[in-house]
Amino acid sequence: MRSSMQQCCCYLTASLLFLIVFRSPEAAAASEKEILLQFRGNITDDPYNSLISWNLNADQCRDYSGVFCDSFGNVYKIVLWNTSLAGVLSPALAELKSLRILTLFGNRFTGNIPPEFQELTTLWKINVSSNALSGRIPGFLGDLTSIRFLDLSKNQFEGQIPSSLFRICEKTKFISLSRNNLSGTIPITINNCLNIEGFDVSFNRLSGELPSQICEIPNLVYLSVRNNMLTGSVEEPISTCQRLELLDLGSNLFTGTPPFRVLELANLSYFNISYNQFDPQIDVIQTCSESLEVFDIAGNGFQGLIPMSIVTECSGLKVISMGYNRLNGEIPVEISNLKRLTVIKLGNNSINGEIPVEFGSIELLQVLDLHNLDLEGGIPESISNCRFLLELDVSGNSLQGQIPETFYNMSYLRILDLHRNNLNGTIPSTLGNLSKIQTIDLSQNSLSGSIPFSLTNLSNLNHFNVSYNNLSGQIPLFSLQSFNSSVFFNNPGLCGAPLDQSCSGDSTNSESRPKLRVPTIVAIVAASLILIGICLVTVMNLKARRRRKEEEAMIIENTPLASSDSNVIIGKLVLFSKTLPSKYEDWEAGTKALLDKDCLIGTGTIGSVYKADFEGRVSIAVKKIKALGRIKNQDEFEQEIGRLGSLRHPNLVIFQGYYWSSSMQLILTDYASNGNLYDNLHGVIYPGTSSGIRNHELNWPKRFRIALGTAKALSYIHHDCKPQILHLNLKSSNVLLDENYDPKLSDYGLVKLLPMLDNYGLTRFHNAVGYVAPELAHSMRLSDKCDVYSFGVILLELVTGRKPVESLGGSEVVVLREYVRGLIERGKASDCFDRSLSGFVDNELIQVMKLGLICTSESPLRRPSMAEVVQVLESVPSGSEIGLGPRSY
Repeated sequence: MRSSMQQCCCYLTASLLFLIVFRSPEAAAASEKEILLQFRGNITDDPYNSLISWNLNADQCRDYSGVFCDSFGNVYKIVLWNTSLAGVLSPALAELKSLRILTLFGNRFTGNIPPEFQELTTLWKINVSSNALSGRIPGFLGDLTSIRFLDLSKNQFEGQIPSSLFRICEKTKFISLSRNNLSGTIPITINNCLNIEGFDVSFNRLSGELPSQICEIPNLVYLSVRNNMLTGSVEEPISTCQRLELLDLGSNLFTGTPPFRVLELANLSYFNISYNQFDPQIDVIQTCSESLEVFDIAGNGFQGLIPMSIVTECSGLKVISMGYNRLNGEIPVEISNLKRLTVIKLGNNSINGEIPVEFGSIELLQVLDLHNLDLEGGIPESISNCRFLLELDVSGNSLQGQIPETFYNMSYLRILDLHRNNLNGTIPSTLGNLSKIQTIDLSQNSLSGSIPFSLTNLSNLNHFNVSYNNLSGQIPLFSLQSFNSSVFFNNPGLCGAPLDQSCSGDSTNSESRPKLRVPTIVAIVAASLILIGICLVTVMNLKARRRRKEEEAMIIENTPLASSDSNVIIGKLVLFSKTLPSKYEDWEAGTKALLDKDCLIGTGTIGSVYKADFEGRVSIAVKKIKALGRIKNQDEFEQEIGRLGSLRHPNLVIFQGYYWSSSMQLILTDYASNGNLYDNLHGVIYPGTSSGIRNHELNWPKRFRIALGTAKALSYIHHDCKPQILHLNLKSSNVLLDENYDPKLSDYGLVKLLPMLDNYGLTRFHNAVGYVAPELAHSMRLSDKCDVYSFGVILLELVTGRKPVESLGGSEVVVLREYVRGLIERGKASDCFDRSLSGFVDNELIQVMKLGLICTSESPLRRPSMAEVVQVLESVPSGSEIGLGPRSY
């Protein structure tokens, strides 16, 4: 009996072992199906029903979309890309013991990579790029011994790159951490990855130097560190890379000798060292590989001639980008021998001569950018042979002759920018055949004749400017667009809407209209409505308080506005906004501010500013120009202010109108209730120090919002306005704050009034101590980089709470940019912080401070554009949007 029981137990044990070891595929499959359904359970939004097939009754290997199984029925691959799935990553996936490939890019996953994933030792590939993952990069990913491909790009990871990420990476071929918010240095442990072929950490906030042994990785072919804040020399470490195919060092702070030696590498196809601070000599380039396709050295201040070795030996070149340097000489005709070229960018140099006629033989050319050079001669008709051209920019030169009639042949053209030249003749009607054109800028030339009616058929045209020419005739009706009057300004012969000049032959001269003299202290205006050449003018007598009501209008002319004695001042008031009062009684009350010192709210370079209040709680700021009687040209004044009045941006102070008389000029703008940034930061009680009474509500999130908003406003006037608008008087007192502490940039574009003021005010720019770019102070060289410098000073003000220049008593002064630079170089960046700040993390302030120092570089060529500044600031999370991190206050 006992023997029988033992035998039975043995059978039972054997049966259990059999079931455990040889369980049915259905049981194993059910387990993995449950795991996949748990993954689906974590999905909060599936807009394209990508997981509709994932249900309990379906077979996961055969029916589940994006799921792949091996011959044993085990899930080894999950591919769900560009499906816009939202939710968090399910830790249950760690139980898929055969999973090798996990591809989830192009979704909306949040949170972080679950720590359970460290159990996925079978993983070969992880691609979670283009999601919204956040937090610090998990160090345990460096313990996944089988990883070949790791892509965490285009997420919101922050903090330093963990050195443990490269602890065990003998099998790793490619790592991308680009387009996150990573900071700190590149760990030297990257050298452990001896088989890595591609390494991309571009578009982060990394600092420090490039690891000196990075090119000791024998198989490295792809290296991109673009758009960080890396420093130091790279020539020696990079020159040892022998297999490089792509090298992108652009938009950093690298110095020393440029790494031109790698151009000799046989397989190198992409070379970008743009926007760094390399030594200026470019004549050290000896040769290059025939494999080279992209050569980008823009924005370094390189000097000398365009290297002939690049032109003659790089037969495979597709892109040449050498803009924003100090290159001189003529454009080599031999460039036309590079038949594969698609992009030529040489703008913003000192290159002279003519546009080579031979460029017309580059059949595949798509972009030709030769703006702001010293070119003369005409625009070759042969350019029309470049029928795939998308962008032609030859603005800012001294080109003469006519616009070629054959431009219609470039049927793909999107941008045609010929402004600021000496072109003459008529506008070719054949431009109306460019059906894909989006931008036509012909302003600031000597063109004559009429505007061709054929241009009104261009349905994609969104930017058009023919101002400052000699055009005549009626402006054709652009039925598909609404262009404001500024794009037609300064063409004496043009008439019709949107200009006020009628084409009927009726005079609009104010002298032909009836006038009533009104001796009054405060000037106001009623309305005039132009009805088919009939101008109705309302004239009031303020002393007699005679009131006459007319229909509301936007332009009121020949109306007295103010008088300091019994003499009458007759002038013209133009209102850009229909929300402003247009009745005499309203303006009589509102404009008393001009004589009431209690309503004075500030004084600036151009004049004094008063607050004018109207019924209905309407308030505006009235800038009274100081140099009375020195603005001689009314038309020019009206054109400039009229153009500014058409600008709209949420961070610009809006021009509401203007007043002109022979002895008084006023500019009407928005009123900002919280004053200016300078007074909020520094107070107004103790000039010359930082001990004034500050506004303690100005915490870091508000300051960051002010910085970003101001940057966007400057980027708008620099890059979106054609022609470009410069500020050149930028300082924190010209950054106004509304009721929500949102910034409003003021006084932009007013520098163009200064020539009308016989240069009055130019020397006063130099009184904006600490804000003025060196080239503006010493040589009056005007460019948008002057504004970038001034903005950099404002960034330093926002972080430190200090003034640009402070007196320590006697003749000793502290210059803010030098003070900050010194502390950062000594490793004491946090000593710069304004200790009254709240709501910030150290690293944010350090990044903004460093950006301020880059913006205030001595050389304009070292400074970024405002568009680039906006991009950098948008990559810095504001204090209100992040949680508590290291040393969060």
